[in-house]
Amino acid sequence: MFLGKIIGTVWATKKYETLENFKFLIVQPINSEMKNNGEPLVAVDTVGAGPGEIIFYITASEAVIPLPVDFAPVDASIVGIVDTIN
Repeated sequence: MFLGKIIGTVWATKKYETLENFKFLIVQPINSEMKNNGEPLVAVDTVGAGPGEIIFYITASEAVIPLPVDFAPVDASIVGIVDTIN
């Protein structure tokens, strides 16, 4: 899992059928010191995150696991909202 910050929303008029009920968010990867750690990416929101929130996300083939389908063309999924970092 990786840390990230929501920096935007992607609006899509057409989506792959299994993704129609999900929103896409732009995530800036960050490290534990809240510093940018790579290029922004688009992730499927599975937890109801919003702009400015710190989240954690998963990538690669595991990204489809939180979705209620067997297959979806997903490379990254948001799986949690961070309350605090110590």
